[in-house]
Amino acid sequence: MLNLSVEEIIKKINRKEVFEARTNDNSFQIKINRYVPYVCTAIHAGGNLRPELKEKAALNDYERWYEEDPYTDEFIAALPITLVGNDSRYEYDLNRAPEDCIFEEAWGKKVWTKPLTKGEKQASLKKHTNYYRVTYALIKKLEELFDGCVVYDMHSYNFRRWDRKVPVFNIGAEKVDPKFKNHVLSWNKELENITIPEIETTSAIDDVFKGRGYNLAFITKHFEKTLVLATEVKKIYCDELEGIGYPNVIKSLKSSLKQAILNHANAFALSTTNWQSKRKSTLLDNQIDPEVLKIDRQLYEIVKNFELLQFVNPINIEKEKKAFFKSQYTINPTFKYRPIKIDPYLLKRKLYAIKADRIEDIEIQKMYETTISAYADKIDLLATIGTKRFLYNSLGYFGSPSDKDLRNARYLMSLPKIPDERKTGKKLTAIDAKSAFEESFDFYGFKANVGISKDLAAEAMVLNQQKKVLVKENALFSQKELDFLVHHEIGVHMVTTMNSNLQPIKLFNVGTPVNTYTQEGLAVLSEYLSGNLTLKRLRVLALRVICIDMMVKKSDFKTIFNYITNEYNVDREDAFIIITRVFRGGGFTKDYLYLKGFAHFYKLWNSGYDLTPLLIGKTSIKNYNTIVEMMERKLIKRPEFISEALLNPNTQKNGTILEYIVNGLI
Repeated sequence: MLNLSVEEIIKKINRKEVFEARTNDNSFQIKINRYVPYVCTAIHAGGNLRPELKEKAALNDYERWYEEDPYTDEFIAALPITLVGNDSRYEYDLNRAPEDCIFEEAWGKKVWTKPLTKGEKQASLKKHTNYYRVTYALIKKLEELFDGCVVYDMHSYNFRRWDRKVPVFNIGAEKVDPKFKNHVLSWNKELENITIPEIETTSAIDDVFKGRGYNLAFITKHFEKTLVLATEVKKIYCDELEGIGYPNVIKSLKSSLKQAILNHANAFALSTTNWQSKRKSTLLDNQIDPEVLKIDRQLYEIVKNFELLQFVNPINIEKEKKAFFKSQYTINPTFKYRPIKIDPYLLKRKLYAIKADRIEDIEIQKMYETTISAYADKIDLLATIGTKRFLYNSLGYFGSPSDKDLRNARYLMSLPKIPDERKTGKKLTAIDAKSAFEESFDFYGFKANVGISKDLAAEAMVLNQQKKVLVKENALFSQKELDFLVHHEIGVHMVTTMNSNLQPIKLFNVGTPVNTYTQEGLAVLSEYLSGNLTLKRLRVLALRVICIDMMVKKSDFKTIFNYITNEYNVDREDAFIIITRVFRGGGFTKDYLYLKGFAHFYKLWNSGYDLTPLLIGKTSIKNYNTIVEMMERKLIKRPEFISEALLNPNTQKNGTILEYIVNGLI
């Protein structure tokens, strides 16, 4: 942020420059990341007092804070044009006219222990004047550019002094030109629609305050095409008696107010100004926040080599398999793992040192905060591999099957086999799979490697950071099994890896929280869309759900093995592979998400939902709206590589019976 004189700020506005600056005396700050037909102000957000005035202050920091509007600057931080007051309203009140803006007494309390000198008052009045010089220049420029403007003038109020129920939001509209009546009503509607966890949201017009402040009066007097919406937020987001903020409520307000302002500003701009874009995202800035780039680099450097799946796979699978079969399935395998060369405490300390709260846009901030928290959980997983705590940590991170998941699994296991699926043809080897993967690389234009490994619980696995696919050494495939594996591993997992490498940020390369649900759901959907999904494959996914549920409920390896081989007539070789995946690490609950994700994403695809934004990298459906918004704002690139199965679905290859079966999933 620049330090500029008021004259320099006004020159930049007149030249339509994009900039962020505070005044040389730090009395207020301005941000213009994009010229749009709306402004957000938080003129009482600050609490600064000049040192010479602080010595004379009769009120302590808390007493001044009580009548200020803390956090209102945070509520508007994500928006492209903001004006924020940094000084306490007790020095000079920006919402009062110059002749009334310096208090001797306020809210029944004496403000100063000694009277202010004429020079001290003049210094404060100059700050007041400077703020409105910049306000005038800004609104004038916006009216020139857009033939109209709306100002969201954000305040807060203490509600405990009221002896009646008061609204969460109040719009002061007494002084608003009647021609803007419909826009006042629509703003009230937007505020009414805001949801805040565990708080009943209400909004009113001219209830607790009438909107008689100077900010509204000044702008309305000078600019007839500008609407000012003086908006008070009830201090539900802090303890007004203790001076402590409630972080979760503040974040909720930041997110909901951003959307409410965007919705309203978009409607106002299209109906009242010469603004023509119908996309709300064009009303946001289109330059990535430098703090995002800084935090993104920090996160990437810490976790870039973090590959949980590399360490969770046992290194003695074949040995334990032989012993288990030799014991006639009566002695549980004892799996061993590679030594973990990390210090969990040190790694988590580095993660939590990342200051993601410095990101202005609340939705982007939340993506980084949840990713940091998720990696801390994954570190716990890594650190406890091979111990009893691993299952506990896995449950905390991935969860466990729901009743709905189990109903889907049992439904699939109850179905008779499809006769045509028994014709498997020649079995293909790991060498054949390697060739098929390499052909798929050529199709997409990827530069990646394929390796063969004996230490895999799965038939194949993508290593993101290494841009590499590993194939299990002794795996055998039918042609259809190999085809669905190619569409699964390359068509989704490698596609998302390669797309993530093209982004200006690395967040989608390291992965947002529990992206397994989305990524594996899309990967199985790709199998289906390519026409290579089989009931046999769905039954494997269903068995994983059933086995995980049994494991979570304390059944051991041999009990689950004997149950599925007897109850469902599962081949013993296949059963061992499935249950090994479930028990690896000490109890890995991840695999139930394949069927759960497929059922969800099949329904989304079938309804016409555009799934391509999710191919941007290792991300989650929970981030969908934020990703789309970031793409529209050109903060990130649209996916360059699109799964072949999504582009050219060939579902008729699956056959009518499988279509019927898939439609039966709930």
